[in-house]
Amino acid sequence: QEQLVESGGGLVENGGSLRLSCEVSGFTLKGRTIGWFRQAPGKEREGVASIGKGRTFYGESVMGRFTISKDNDKNTMYLQMTRLKPEDTAIYYCAAVRGQAVFTDDLYLRSWVYPFWGQGTQVTVSS
Repeated sequence: QEQLVESGGGLVENGGSLRLSCEVSGFTLKGRTIGWFRQAPGKEREGVASIGKGRTFYGESVMGRFTISKDNDKNTMYLQMTRLKPEDTAIYYCAAVRGQAVFTDDLYLRSWVYPFWGQGTQVTVSS
């Protein structure tokens, strides 16, 4: 059974850093498209970062500040977040696609292409 478990969220000051982890079981991350998403209260779920087709994709609001990566041996994906801002406050979710699915570039940050999700981890950035 596919399972994704996030960790690493918490409270951080404006300008600080955090690293989120997502441990995966039930399938391998090797060759699989993965992504990080976030959802703030009252807002729609937003694509933050993705790895697919050997490339990385980032949302405009986090480009240059966040870095997505994965360790296939540990079957774990990461989101390194730096220069955090209060507007980054949200619940962060990791996600994975089914099998070796690939998409056009515009879909990698769309939540609906990802069938497997973690439970989310809260990130709060104080002003």
